[in-house]
Parts: sequence; structure tokens; C-alpha cells
Amino acid sequence: MDSEILIIGAGIVGIAAAARLAEEGHRVLVVDEQGICEGTSSGNAGALAFSDILPMASKGILAKVPGWLVDPLGPFTIRPSYMPQLAPWLYRFWRASRPAMLAATARTQGEMMRLAEPEFLELAERAGIAGMIRHDGSLELYESEREWNASLPGWDVRREAGIGFRHLRGNALEECQPGLDRRFIIGTFVPGWKTVSDPKQIGKGLWDHAQRLGAVFRQARAMSVEHAPAGAQATMADGSILRAGKIVVAAGAWSHRLAKGLGDIIPLETERGYNTTLPAGAFDLRRQLIFSGHGFVVTPLETGIRVGGAVELGGLALPPNYARAAAMLSKAQKFLPGLKSEGGRQWMGYRPSLPDSLPVIGRSRNSPHVLYAFGHGHLGLTQSAATARLVGDLVAGRQPAIALDPFNPQRF
Repeated sequence: MDSEILIIGAGIVGIAAAARLAEEGHRVLVVDEQGICEGTSSGNAGALAFSDILPMASKGILAKVPGWLVDPLGPFTIRPSYMPQLAPWLYRFWRASRPAMLAATARTQGEMMRLAEPEFLELAERAGIAGMIRHDGSLELYESEREWNASLPGWDVRREAGIGFRHLRGNALEECQPGLDRRFIIGTFVPGWKTVSDPKQIGKGLWDHAQRLGAVFRQARAMSVEHAPAGAQATMADGSILRAGKIVVAAGAWSHRLAKGLGDIIPLETERGYNTTLPAGAFDLRRQLIFSGHGFVVTPLETGIRVGGAVELGGLALPPNYARAAAMLSKAQKFLPGLKSEGGRQWMGYRPSLPDSLPVIGRSRNSPHVLYAFGHGHLGLTQSAATARLVGDLVAGRQPAIALDPFNPQRF
């Protein structure tokens, strides 16, 4: 089957791109081995984190890594057997932690987020799913004055970017989220932070919109992408070949394997994230709570309460370690004493992460007909519609809505 545009990957970024391109009148085919938002996009924390402009390397992670690595259930861990394979990525991550690079990345993320918010809200409105977006804000919590003071430089960066927030203590903190353990003495409320009622369902809602506009889905696994005389082509696992005028690679944590075949070596790693989704009513949760010192969040969803996060760098092949999900749930019980922890469903997904915390959005080195849109780390849902807008600009030959140099696939 030939198509004008072939999108490889039916996660939230690929589906948002399909919706945008279908709106612009293109004939779109999406392929994915699993289904519409059945992979990592189905189980994320549901945040539209438009204020999250700080790169991962800026959050004090490097200083904390030695302590975290000795705790296999801590907020950040590396499987020892995976360390040799991971070393080049860690070196690039270390280089990305230099002050000048951190500042540049925060500016780029700020620009991306200023595009991401209106693009997502407007796309949701056109798709008829705006009611799935919750405007409750977020609350980031601190256990000590020292922990809070350490966070203040990051809040200064957000203030300079025009992001609103306020610090809460005492009764104001209790009113923002009743039932917190008394260990939390300060919280930072971000009113512009949003969540969705369920990340899987919002992805399927966007797909329904794309499908109404003519987009087609085929369940298949893409093995390789090649340049072709009149565009590009992808070879599927069953040996079939799909040809298209343009191919968009949006396959999340698997994307770099396809890019490598086109001569683009992209240092993508997988931040393996874990969560437990508890039944609805497990706690009177008013908004997403962020326990940054422990690397996880608690999110109210239509389908329940999701406790998850943390980072495990372990690639795609190692089996899940669900003890990490259990460890976060155990902490959540201590932090929210009234939390009912029975009946939870555990999950693990692969966040596609680049060492400088920026995605790759742009053309392949060896084919102008192949576009990349992957590597968003924790921000795939948040930046999906903005990425779709930029992909649409590239396909149409328009001036991109924001400068794409920082996202250049060849920057590494």
C-alpha cells in the first residue's frame, strides 16, 4: 500500500502528527506493531507539563547519582550489566550539564512550551476532546527548608520564562491538598500545569479525529527505512514494502534503530518508567502531586490514581523490575496516609531520552523525504501537538513555527 505520508509509530507524537497532517489534507498511513497509544503513551503520568523547561541534567541529578546507584529501588538507577553500553550516553549527559548548555536548553524548552500549550489545546478543541484536559495545576512538595532552597534557582529560571507559580506553607498548603503527611512543610503550586483524564484515551480521541479526516492505521512492525527515487520506503517484518512521498519516524524508544539505517547515529536511551494505577477513590487527590526528591508523581485520572515515575536506565531488552513500582507505592502510602493501596495495576514503559533533554525534529541526513520526530523523554504528551505542528511545517515547506536548529538530528 502506498501513501502520501507514512508515519511509523502510533504513540502520542505519531498520532498528533497524523491528526495535524490529515487536517492539512494529506493522505496518511500510520503503522505500529502494537496499536493506537498501546505502548508507552498508554501509561504515562498524564501531565501536560508546560512549565517543565529544566533539562534533566539541571535537576541536581549528577550530584545525587552516586547515592542513587547503590539503591536499586531509588529514583534513579542503572542496571550494572548495562553500564558499559550506557557509558557513551552518560558522557554526553555530563557534557550537557555544563551551565552554558543548561541555560541554552532551558531557553529552547521555554520556546517549545510556548508553542506546545496553544497547539495542544487547539488540537484538542478541534478533535472534540478538550473536556479530557484538567486545569487543576500541580503541587511540588518539599520535606525541608534545605530541599526547598535547593529548588529556588530552578524556579528563578521558570519565572524569567514567564511561568507563574507560588510557594505555599501551613494552611495554604493544606487547602491545596488535604491529607498530606506533616513531613511536607512547603509546596510550590503551578496553576498553568495541566493533566489529562487518561493518557491512553486522549491519544485514542486524537486518532478518532485523524481517522475521520481519512487517516488509516495498519498494525505492522517497521524493520528499516530507505531512501527511494520518488520519496522513501519502509520494509515491514512480514517482508512487505510501504512506499510514501514522506516518512515520519515517530517510533519512540525504537526510533534510533531506524535512523541508523539512514546514516543518522542518534544517542537515544530509554528511561524505563514504572507506575501503579490504583482504583478511583483511593485518595481525595485534588491535582498532580510531585515528590521531586523521590522522583515520582501521583496523578488523579478518570481511571484511578496513578503513582509512578523514577528513572531506570536499562535499555529495551532487560526484563522489568516491578519492585520499583512497589517501592514508589510504599512511599506514597507514607506521604499520603489515607491512601488505599489495594487493587493496583503495575506497568512499565520506555521513555525515549536524549542526553541534552531535547527531541530530534528534522530531516534525515541522507533523505529529505524522511523526517524524525522522537526523543521527548518525559514530555512526549506535553510536546506532541507542537511537534506535529513542526512536522507539518517541514512537510509543507513552510518556515517552522520555531527555530529547529536545537532539535537537529545531526547535532550529535
